[in-house]
Amino acid sequence: MPKNEARLNRVNEELKKELSQILNYELKNPNVTGMLSVTKVKITPDFKYAKVYVSILNSKSIGKTMEGLKESSGFIRSRLAKTVNLRITPELVFEIDDSIEYGAKIDSILKELNGKFEK
Repeated sequence: MPKNEARLNRVNEELKKELSQILNYELKNPNVTGMLSVTKVKITPDFKYAKVYVSILNSKSIGKTMEGLKESSGFIRSRLAKTVNLRITPELVFEIDDSIEYGAKIDSILKELNGKFEK
């Protein structure tokens, strides 16, 4: 593993931790509803952009929540700049990560199938 890759992984983990904190405790955008969890962060090697994968549960509208995150990205980025010591604070690009939802759906299908075979 190249030295830079190890640093990128460390920065990704630190960003993930800080973003979770900011999204859950500091963000006051009324459009952002539901339970948000940051599942993954991928920063570009030049540290200019970070793709933030969020999982959204129990939201009134996932589309509005994503819009709210995009609107609030300036605030989120400024809070991030205060807590994470990087020369450049990356621009944040939010993406939906529906792997948790997908996993829950597969789980329910498996339970349903299991119930049919036990009879």
